[in-house]
Amino acid sequence: MEHQRPIVAFLYDFDKTLCTTDMQNYAFIPSLGMTPAEFWALANGFGRANRMDGILAYMYTMIQESRRKGVPFTREDLVEKGKSIVLFPGVRDWFDRINAFGDSLGVQVEHYIISSGLREIIEGSSINDAFKEIYASEFYYDEAGRPAWPKLAVNFTAKTQFVYRINKGVLDVSDDKTLNDSMPDDSKRVPFVNMIYVGDGLSDVPCMKMMRAYGGQAIAVYQESNRLGVEDLLAKGRVDFIFKADYSEGTPLDLTVKNIIRKMAIADRLWAENTQQLRRLGGDVLPDQVGLF
Repeated sequence: MEHQRPIVAFLYDFDKTLCTTDMQNYAFIPSLGMTPAEFWALANGFGRANRMDGILAYMYTMIQESRRKGVPFTREDLVEKGKSIVLFPGVRDWFDRINAFGDSLGVQVEHYIISSGLREIIEGSSINDAFKEIYASEFYYDEAGRPAWPKLAVNFTAKTQFVYRINKGVLDVSDDKTLNDSMPDDSKRVPFVNMIYVGDGLSDVPCMKMMRAYGGQAIAVYQESNRLGVEDLLAKGRVDFIFKADYSEGTPLDLTVKNIIRKMAIADRLWAENTQQLRRLGGDVLPDQVGLF
């Protein structure tokens, strides 16, 4: 049987990883006549006062403040506000460049978002079509198009479930049964060793720890405002690499990512050759040989 192309999956946070600040700060919060500092102080204070998950607290505050101030709030409004997102240098053409590089090595590259921000706003950004799946917080809307309930709330620890979904290829968030079914390691769609997580801070640590525990790669990007925090992640062994948030061709981030893809492509070819030799001899692939490299 012909060996299928290996898949390398990039998993990204969004805010301060691909864009320069929290996505609500660009257009949604100004539409309320508030500064980001005012909005987040209100949302976080409400969450603490009610012992509420922080993601649910900010989603509730978005609804309440929009109603209180008479600001239109529909799915279409949020998608439109996504057009104001400011991306880091090189992000706009990053995905096509990395995909082409993977193709040159016989590797299929896929990109995923795992974000505590809002899917609706991400969908309005210029890079929406780059992703195989977007896992982000999202509202459910009633018949009139108004937000009625959280459809999905992605807090920091909940992010890890989506890593497992990508690993198994069970991308539908409503399908918990298949996600929890037992599956041999060698049948999982994207091995952990072929994953690269890119984030910017403490909210990404659970996913970064998964990468380091299971053989993937964890990268943190920084702006000068959070450089010390990212350097601390590296010093404490929570990430493999840190880079300035510049995705342009030829930057240290670009060059290192390409080296990681090379390593993954070579490891997969070696594993495939080892498997073929065992099968020619009439043997089986042993469990501890899966993901050997």
